[in-house]
Amino acid sequence: MKKSTGELLSILQHKPSVEAYFDENDDEMFFGTLAEMLNFYRTNKGLSKAEVVRGSNIKREYCYELLRGDVAKKPSRDKVIMLCFGLQLSVDECQQVLKKSGYAPLYARDTRDSILIFSVAHHISVVKTNIKLAEYNLEPLE
Repeated sequence: MKKSTGELLSILQHKPSVEAYFDENDDEMFFGTLAEMLNFYRTNKGLSKAEVVRGSNIKREYCYELLRGDVAKKPSRDKVIMLCFGLQLSVDECQQVLKKSGYAPLYARDTRDSILIFSVAHHISVVKTNIKLAEYNLEPLE
C-alpha cells in the first residue's frame, strides 16, 4: 500500500540522510526520466560514467547516450539490465529501473531471469552472467 505524502514527509524528516530515505522509499518516488534515474543511482553510488560503461559491457558511445537520455529509441530490456549491472544496483533498484523503462521486472520463476536476479544480487559481472546463461542454453545479455 502506498504511503501518503504526509507519511513520507514525516519519514524524510527523521532520516539521517536523503539517501537513506530514498533507499527505504524508492518505490514511492518519482525520479523523472530514465536518464535522471540512472544518473541518480550513478552519483549516489559514487561511480563515474566510465565505470558504468565498463561494468555494463555496453558499447561506450551508446552507454553515454543512455546516461544522457540522448537515444532516439527505447533501449531493450537487456540493455537496461546491463546498465543495472554497470550501476551496481541491488535487485530492488534494478526492478525500479525496469519499471521506469516500461519493462516487466525480473521474475524469479523464469529461468533466465532467475540467473539475472542471482547475478545482480551477488554483483557478478555481465560476462560471467552470460557464461552462466550459456550453460543453460539461454540467450546472453546483449
